[in-house]
Amino acid sequence: MRRALLAIALLISGAYAAGLGSLFYYQRSLIFPAPSLPWPEEAGFETVSYRTEDGLTLRGLYRAAQPGQPTIVFFHGNGDSLSGSLVSTELYAAAGHGLLLVEYRGYGGNPGAPDEAGLYQDGRAARGWLAAEGIQPERQILIGYSLGTGVAAQLALEQAPARLILIAPYTSLPDVVTHRFGGLVPTSLVKDHLDTAAKIARIGCPVLIMHDRDDASVPAAQGEALARASKGAKLLLFNGHGHQLGFSEEAQQAGLTWLQANQTS
Repeated sequence: MRRALLAIALLISGAYAAGLGSLFYYQRSLIFPAPSLPWPEEAGFETVSYRTEDGLTLRGLYRAAQPGQPTIVFFHGNGDSLSGSLVSTELYAAAGHGLLLVEYRGYGGNPGAPDEAGLYQDGRAARGWLAAEGIQPERQILIGYSLGTGVAAQLALEQAPARLILIAPYTSLPDVVTHRFGGLVPTSLVKDHLDTAAKIARIGCPVLIMHDRDDASVPAAQGEALARASKGAKLLLFNGHGHQLGFSEEAQQAGLTWLQANQTS
């Protein structure tokens, strides 16, 4: 009986170890599940290219601002694409804001494979392209949704924009793993951290955090924790959208209202 129990325990331990090994090896395909979708064509937008520090030429979508309006740099979520970014920014476009919808490496037909360092490089290249077009950081508004919040926060830390909006943000990717898997997956195995909690107090611009109380993917408690850790970030909580908050008109209208109350051009 003892031998049988020992054999079962060894099998379970072996299966667990194998599962962790597979998770470690394949985790980036899970964290960055780039969808295979055609490049979107949208009236008023043009496809632009920007070159990263490590030599990749990436494409994004750009719409020029109306006179007196700032330009939004938008970073979408992990399973999303520029088609989703267009939905998430419809009201901003209607209000005359400029838009640079950033597409990451490995997404939308772009070359390269996504990881934390690479996404930061992609964002820097996009902002650098804007600056070359005469749109300096003080006229840029960074908006991140889900995965994109970690990218937007890092870029805001490096070079302060006029404003930063985080929609459904996480404190860090290891914290998301803990939320989803409990203690079954050691956070030491997570390669990409995107640790916004460690950075947010040092971001030198006004910050708006929006989260839905019903978000099962990234709990609102993480957005609330970021608000507490920040230096005066405004926190808005919503109901009924779950993790799809970033696609809602309600969140966009709230973002517009906040920007208009803290007008920048």
